[in-house]
Amino acid sequence: MEYFVWALTIPLVLIGLAGCIVPILPGTTLILVAMLLHKLLLPAQLSWWVLGMIALLWLLSLLADLAGVLIGTRMFGGSKWGMAGAGGGALVGVFISLPALLLGTFLGAVVAEKLITGKTGSQSLRSGVGAATGFLLSTVAHTACALAMIALFLAGVISRA
Repeated sequence: MEYFVWALTIPLVLIGLAGCIVPILPGTTLILVAMLLHKLLLPAQLSWWVLGMIALLWLLSLLADLAGVLIGTRMFGGSKWGMAGAGGGALVGVFISLPALLLGTFLGAVVAEKLITGKTGSQSLRSGVGAATGFLLSTVAHTACALAMIALFLAGVISRA
């Protein structure tokens, strides 16, 4: 049974870790689900306290995701349309490659600001830079939370806390 649980936990965690970079996958949510399943199937290996701390890191990762693009776009003068364009561009880019994801976020914000709000070229470009910067920062924060979740899980399993 223990081998089966680890064979389930490890791939889910790895897919979740990949999901921190590829937004179409629910990164930290998959990691949390893997660890919750591990706790439920092998209850003695991990304490509820450690799982609760992991869940708090998961919540922090969600907040970082939301805040990154919103704050980035807003700080650089973007509107709600710029944020929506950034999201649409990211959605298109995710199916192509990681660089296309970042470029899609940037271009989506620029195009939305230019065409929908009628901002100047330089204002639209600033909004795009803000969206891309926010996306990068939220990806870093999201990945840091995922790595902290994994480290906490491993420490909890090893110490059987």
